[in-house]
Amino acid sequence: MARKAKPARKRPPDAKPAAPRPATTHERSAGFIIRHRPPGGGEPQYLLLDYGRHWDFPKGHVHKGEDDLAAASRELAEETGITDVTLVGGFRHEIVYFFRHAKRGLIRKTVVFFLGEVGQTEVRLSHEHVGFTYLPYDQALGRVTFATAKAVMRAAHEHKSGEGAGKLSR
Repeated sequence: MARKAKPARKRPPDAKPAAPRPATTHERSAGFIIRHRPPGGGEPQYLLLDYGRHWDFPKGHVHKGEDDLAAASRELAEETGITDVTLVGGFRHEIVYFFRHAKRGLIRKTVVFFLGEVGQTEVRLSHEHVGFTYLPYDQALGRVTFATAKAVMRAAHEHKSGEGAGKLSR
């Protein structure tokens, strides 16, 4: 037996129209998972930055006309002073998340990460950070704040080097 469709509810004449839904703004960032292998072997150490409220990796916005790797390299240099990094080939990991900005509304953020190895552990922090540390994988995984960062770290740690590895210097 067929059902009758219900008539559409009419809005009372004095009701205000629903506020339009704000558009989602899209942002793209790029960054590096940096690891350091101690001389003589040993467990690799991962670089984490203290943003004051959370621990994460060096990353930042991709500028107009810039590709992801160039943006990641620039941000690494700006945030840590690291300019000599070896790109670990075959690793490129994207995450997507949403957050609400007080003035710009809902933001859909895509961040692409590359894996890099450094011979140095010196870091010159930018004004955006309050500290840094190099930690072995298990401790670093426990320190990073967000689930997406943990997923990227797991992927980087499990990655076997592939084609395309090379030295990047700014």
